Amino acid sequence: MADNYIEKQYEQYEARKAAWQKAGKPSVKKAEPKQEEAKRRVFVTGGAAGIGKAIVQAFCDDHCLVAFCDVNEASGRMTAIETGAMFYQVDVSNPKELEDCMQQLFAEWGDIDVIVNNVGIGNFAPITDTSVEDFDHIIAVNLRSVFVTSRQLAIHRESLDTPNLYGRIINISSTRYLMSEAGTEGYAASKGGVSSLTHALALSMSKWHITANSISPGWIENNEYDKLRKEDHLQHPSQRVGKPEDIARACVFLCKPDNDFINGENITIDGGMTKKMIYIE
Repeated sequence: MADNYIEKQYEQYEARKAAWQKAGKPSVKKAEPKQEEAKRRVFVTGGAAGIGKAIVQAFCDDHCLVAFCDVNEASGRMTAIETGAMFYQVDVSNPKELEDCMQQLFAEWGDIDVIVNNVGIGNFAPITDTSVEDFDHIIAVNLRSVFVTSRQLAIHRESLDTPNLYGRIINISSTRYLMSEAGTEGYAASKGGVSSLTHALALSMSKWHITANSISPGWIENNEYDKLRKEDHLQHPSQRVGKPEDIARACVFLCKPDNDFINGENITIDGGMTKKMIYIE
């Protein structure tokens, strides 16, 4: 009985189909496959290790053209081999080196669609042991480099005959922009600057269709994650310490074309720690 029922249903379907076509209605056609979108061109600073390497890998996995710079040649070359991204050895505290790197990418790619300003150093030390030169170096690496890359992108976009209607700047800040430990003056100042610079860039870069957002990671463990203690994880409302991939996924998310309404924001990714009231009892 079941087989007969199926046969009748199929016969009725064929009859309806024939009547439909006879009436002059077009048959349903399969949708043509969409033409492959142009690959996004992504530049990451400080991409050889840690969060930067995870960001490079994530964009490579998302089928983007990816280039990154780092001062560490050995780690940079290894990451390039592992990910397939292009590596440029650059000391970002030297503005000319960073500008030259971007000019090479403009010449090769025609434009840059996404910049992830990830590079950062800590150099934590008691304030009495931190020289003015030490402080200035942290600012140059962590903060000034963000201005340099953003400025270069703005100058290039201004020169284009045909405007690029897509652009993203993502700046890696830190939860230390709003909370601190002793001996972190240079780092805290630089990350506070990154967060503030970001919302200024959101307004300045708008004319070139570029959004600017920052991400503030909390505790992201780059090495020996399996050696963390149980209490390290459980102190987080999310019940675990963060991983570099947590930040990388957020970067890729912000770069989705439909996410252009997220602009000028700082996104905290810390497992909930900055929302946790802590007092010593």
